[in-house]
Amino acid sequence: MRVLLVEDDKMIGESVRDGLRAEAYAVDWEKHAGGADLALRTTPYDAVLLDLGLPDGNGLALLRDLRARNNRVPVLIATARDAVADRIAGLDAGADDYVVKPYDLDELLARLRALLRRSAGRAEPIFEHEGVTIDPRNHTATVNGEPVMLTAREWAVLQPLIARPGMIYSRAQLEEKLYSWQDEISSNAVEVYIHGLRKKLGQRFIQNVRGVGYVIPKT
Repeated sequence: MRVLLVEDDKMIGESVRDGLRAEAYAVDWEKHAGGADLALRTTPYDAVLLDLGLPDGNGLALLRDLRARNNRVPVLIATARDAVADRIAGLDAGADDYVVKPYDLDELLARLRALLRRSAGRAEPIFEHEGVTIDPRNHTATVNGEPVMLTAREWAVLQPLIARPGMIYSRAQLEEKLYSWQDEISSNAVEVYIHGLRKKLGQRFIQNVRGVGYVIPKT
C-alpha cells in the first residue's frame, strides 16, 4: 500500500515513516501543504496521514480541496489539536478518522489498517483463499495450517491484491506499492516478488491476466 505522510515535524515524520516502511507500506513524505497538494494531484495513494499545522498552510484547507476534487482517498488526521471543535472540523472537512498527538505508533497503524479495510469494503482483516490464510494485521500467513514467512517487499506486493480480490493490478501499479520516490526499482522487480509469493502460497494463488497484470480471484 502506498501512503502519503504530510508532517512537518522531522522527528515525528521519521518515526512514522520508518514504522510504516517496517510494515511494508511505501511512503512518500511531504513537509508542506504545497508539496502534498502536488503529490495528491499526480500520484494515486491508498491513504493519507495528515497533520493540520503546516508551515505554508492549514491541513484542513488541503483536505477540503482534495474532497472538492472528488478524491475519496482515506485520510487520517494526526495532529496536536485536541479540542472537540477541532476534531469535528476535521471530520466535517472530509477526514475518515482522527488521532491526537502524542499518539502510539501501534494505534496509528491499527487505525490505518481499519481505514484501508473499510475503503476496500472489508470489515474482517483475515483473508482466506484455497487453503491460504493471511492476516495483514499481524503479518502472518499460513498454507494448509503451516506458517509461511514472507519478506517485507513480498508483503508490499501482496497487500493490495488481497485488499481488493478480483481487481487486476498492472505491473506499474504494483511497482508503486513497492517503493517510495527515493528508491530505485529494477525492471523485473514485480515479477521476482510474484514468483516468490507463488512458490510460498501456491502457483495459482496469484493469477496472471495476460497483457494486463495480476489478480487474486474473489473468494
